[in-house]
Amino acid sequence: MSEPGNLSGSLMRMGGGTALVDDGAPGVTSGGVARAAGGDDLRVDICVIGAGSGGLSVAAAAAQLGVSVALIEKGKMGGDCLNAGCVPSKALIASARRAHDMRTAGAFGINPVRPSVDFRALHAHVHGVIDAIAPNDSVERFTGLGVKVIKGEARFVAKDTVVTADLRIKARRFVVATGSSPAIPAIPGLSSVPYLTNESIFESREKRDHLVIVGAGPIGVEMAQAHVRLGCRVTLIEAMKVLGNEDPEISELVVNRLAAEGVDIREGAHVDRVSGGTNLIDVQITQNGVSSMIQGSDLLIATGRAANVAGLNLEAAGIKYDKRGIKVNRGLVTSNRRVFAIGDVIGGMQHTHVANYHAGIVIRRALFRLPAKVNAEIVPWVTFTDPEIAHVGLAEDAARRKYGRIRVLRWPMHENDRAQTERATLGHAKVVTTSSGKIVGASIVGAHAGELIQMWSLAVSQGMNIKAMTQWISPYPTFSEVNRRLAFGYYASAATNPLVRKIVGWLAKLG
Repeated sequence: MSEPGNLSGSLMRMGGGTALVDDGAPGVTSGGVARAAGGDDLRVDICVIGAGSGGLSVAAAAAQLGVSVALIEKGKMGGDCLNAGCVPSKALIASARRAHDMRTAGAFGINPVRPSVDFRALHAHVHGVIDAIAPNDSVERFTGLGVKVIKGEARFVAKDTVVTADLRIKARRFVVATGSSPAIPAIPGLSSVPYLTNESIFESREKRDHLVIVGAGPIGVEMAQAHVRLGCRVTLIEAMKVLGNEDPEISELVVNRLAAEGVDIREGAHVDRVSGGTNLIDVQITQNGVSSMIQGSDLLIATGRAANVAGLNLEAAGIKYDKRGIKVNRGLVTSNRRVFAIGDVIGGMQHTHVANYHAGIVIRRALFRLPAKVNAEIVPWVTFTDPEIAHVGLAEDAARRKYGRIRVLRWPMHENDRAQTERATLGHAKVVTTSSGKIVGASIVGAHAGELIQMWSLAVSQGMNIKAMTQWISPYPTFSEVNRRLAFGYYASAATNPLVRKIVGWLAKLG
């Protein structure tokens, strides 16, 4: 596979700082962006296309290292995560959890109440959170870092040139970080009815009386649970299995919780047609060979994401791509050695932290010429339902295929004292090791799973042995004790081993 060439301007340490050594290219200055001779041309070291989390991470790091950077964005700074993804969805989920807590307070000796949800105030909360975070991703901040921020669409016209607005930008290296957009399925009638995606679901200031969701991946199930907790009627339609990419042992608990909270789950259901208009949408489905009609007030399409490659004119730059996205090697280099691609636009795992991980690899390769490569086996992910689902590394089946003999360890949440005090005993932790104890994967379903998985993420990324997970002290009572108790399970079988018991008995006789 191809490796990126050397940057024309190499990095050198000078007096405790990092400076770019100018190699004489016209119009290029250390740490700045200059116009090349010829008017409306810019020449920079790195041109980043897309101001989502990955693109912003590259631009900030490169600028702080003294490299000249141009950043092109046609939409909102911060991309999908800030404006229509991770941030607003978690803000909505936080509100929904409070409503749920009010209904279920009886177990704590507090009289439960039916919450009254002010959807205008809820909208203000969600967008207030976005507004609070937005300055970190703003044009002003990045301009202050020395980045040339350009609003407009980028289009390649050569292997080393893009055009946008009234500018031609030449760069030694490009980073395509244009992200993804909702993938819209070819459902008959869909183009004629109003429907929602993650880009529009957070805009309403009114209650959605009956939200019909097509697609039961992470986005679909998170929105289903949040809206049912906010007092909406919710129907969740999935052609295959709900949370089908998760370990069934893990996802089953979440599916059961959704059903118990009132989500009408239609699994194995095919959407044949939709029709209707504002506030009344008919969704015709076939499930187990039987046709039926679901009438809802709102329709959310949550059937996955599609890479944003349209309009980039990738062919002009010799960049190969397909329906999944831009093709890259493990170093995130495209078929054009000048161009990296990161995040959602390359397909694969579509998470904000993955884009940031990719950004770090690009910086190490492009600026320091280190042989950094993607290791998908160390990437964690979390589905923010209640209970949460978190995973890192290899699942049980994949580990067995790779290593043959493995050990699978489990510990239930109900055996954790803090979980008992919080009445959060649903779920368990599951860890996979090799026969020698190397930790290769972990999955957790339960309260705070997204926090609890991080210890296992460190262990997997560093190739740690399960023994290391027994040699730390966990404060009592905390949820994290689950991780330590699970690790001790690896050695539990030794207590019943006849040879071990014989040795202990022999040592006892020595006094």
